[in-house]
Amino acid sequence: MLREAAQWWEKHAEYYQQQCRIPIDILYGPGAPNEDELQLIGPVNGKHVVEIGCGGAQAAIAFAKRGAVVTGVDIAAAEIRFAHDLAQREHVHITLLQRDMADLEPIATSSQDIAFSACAFGYVDDLRSCFREVHRVLKPGGLFVWSAGHPFNYPLDLGSLVVVRSYFDRGIHVEGETPEPGDAFGSVHRTISDYFELLTGTGFVVERLLEPDSCKRYACDPWYGLWDYTPELFEKIPQTIIFKCRANAITD
Repeated sequence: MLREAAQWWEKHAEYYQQQCRIPIDILYGPGAPNEDELQLIGPVNGKHVVEIGCGGAQAAIAFAKRGAVVTGVDIAAAEIRFAHDLAQREHVHITLLQRDMADLEPIATSSQDIAFSACAFGYVDDLRSCFREVHRVLKPGGLFVWSAGHPFNYPLDLGSLVVVRSYFDRGIHVEGETPEPGDAFGSVHRTISDYFELLTGTGFVVERLLEPDSCKRYACDPWYGLWDYTPELFEKIPQTIIFKCRANAITD
């Protein structure tokens, strides 16, 4: 995971959770419906589910409440602490692992029915290794459903909605660089085709690709109106992209 992103989440996780007040739900991201509406995953009772980049574990807890055996993975100790306390308050048991998203070593090979992630892979520098690990822990034919911030946002200044950089300017993007650890925010920009090629190159078959209509106001969306998530932005640019995939043959 990017050093800047890891440090930022360690320092600001509590602030983020207080601002967003994310409900116990399986959410995909800003401007998107929840799992109850999209039905990309379906029933999970008795299934093993791993959430990668679980943050406060609101989705992991929602899976557990639906009868799943759940493991949540996040690099930030601050998020793991929040998730642990939240799971206790919600009276569910989930296994929580503090580690890099590209290193799922404690999770046994072919042990998981479903892998889920929401808006976390933009902080992973080596996404190929991360997807290989997801493929490893999934059972053959296992389901991998994940979302990311829509790549169309990257070229824009989100305040003015003016294009300020190229969509094809791939790679690490760091904002607010300062000497103080945790103040800079880092992410990795990839195009839609980059994501597709990484998935197919690591043994996944893409079944569906969704761009939810962010012109609509979804009651489940806790991010609407926060920071740069303005109604004007939501009306013009899709905010979230979602992939539904299956683990296929192992690749070299």
